[in-house]
Amino acid sequence: MRVLWICNIMLPCIAKKLGQEVNNKEGWITGLMEAVLAHNVSHTEKSVQLGIAFPISMEQELLHDVLVINQDYDVPFYGFRENVLAAEHYDIALEKDMKQILAHFKPDIVHCFGTEYPHTLAAVKCFGKPEHTLVGIQGLCRVCARGYMANLPKKIQRSITFRDIVRKDTLFMQQQKFETRGQWELAAIQGTGHVTGRTEFDKYWVGKWNPKAEYHLMNEILRAEFYSGEWSLEKCQRHRMFISQGDYPLKGMHYILLALPRILKHYPDAQVYVAGNSLFRDKGLKGRLKISAYGVYLEKLIKKYQLEDKVHFLGKLSASQMKEQYLKSHVFVCASTLENSPNSLGEAMILGVPVVTSDVGGIPTIIKQDEGYIFEGFSIEKAEDESELMVIAERLSDAVCQCFSDKVNSLEKARKARCHAKKTHDR
Repeated sequence: MRVLWICNIMLPCIAKKLGQEVNNKEGWITGLMEAVLAHNVSHTEKSVQLGIAFPISMEQELLHDVLVINQDYDVPFYGFRENVLAAEHYDIALEKDMKQILAHFKPDIVHCFGTEYPHTLAAVKCFGKPEHTLVGIQGLCRVCARGYMANLPKKIQRSITFRDIVRKDTLFMQQQKFETRGQWELAAIQGTGHVTGRTEFDKYWVGKWNPKAEYHLMNEILRAEFYSGEWSLEKCQRHRMFISQGDYPLKGMHYILLALPRILKHYPDAQVYVAGNSLFRDKGLKGRLKISAYGVYLEKLIKKYQLEDKVHFLGKLSASQMKEQYLKSHVFVCASTLENSPNSLGEAMILGVPVVTSDVGGIPTIIKQDEGYIFEGFSIEKAEDESELMVIAERLSDAVCQCFSDKVNSLEKARKARCHAKKTHDR
């Protein structure tokens, strides 16, 4: 069976072969590839011939090469030209590359990872066989766009910096990009016969958008590093909070900064460590010109509440560096406005790290009430209510303080979450 994967990044093993920078995002796809190759070894009569396609820069030529696994097996891979920095734009020229790849590999099945990318819609359209097309949901841009502003004050929503003007990337434009990607998502799901998902949240929306599609439950494999090691209260830094990402409103970093002063009243030694893209640049004029409106807002909150020594932005981290941060921390916090199934939550759970999370989107499928400290988060019905901002921040701070104070219950919840995650993410 010939299966062509349409991915949204170049897999690390291919990047290494081509001598290019390795992207550590979505390492679970590498894990899935390893599982497929292991299946081929043990089920030679039912083997899968895997092909992988991914975006490359617009300036390059259409890419075709082979990744040699061993003397008996190799993986053909292809690079199609796409402007990955503007995923909200659908370029009809993408279809030309996709048709060439399909004609060369001749897949029996096309499997697209992520519904919201132009290349997913292009693959679905060009392959033209819904009954042999599988589209995997990662996020749900069409729905998440409705919560993008995350109760931000209207004044902040309208604010614009020099960087936002140059990049054409104001907060409203960012929200619009999510909505546009949601259009590609809707068209891709309506054009396929099979969809994989992993939460009641995404199952509901698939049924609403394409009742004829067959929905398959498919939990994700996490990055290999997270299947070993275990969090320990004795070895962690007490009252240290870890956040996996906070560079745009949907991740709820502003909720965390507003909650932190209340947490510090009870736990003065509390610290927050944030991974991912940092919104804060170098000091001086050059640095000021590069900061976004959301970055300015977060910076003002930090200064207003004198949190300069309490909040630490770590920048991009590898999987092993992320794991180190999880294990160092007393609690992992997910304050997202809307999420389908954040892998960071699964990573924290499988390591046994206590979790504080909002109850939004697909998160209630990922973690149950007796497995973490779950607070009532963003509501679409109250999206325009600025007073909700402080209400949610208070709920968040209460959940964190409860996690810190209730040692026995916290450890029991983390133990149950770890058992749950071991089943959910079983390789």
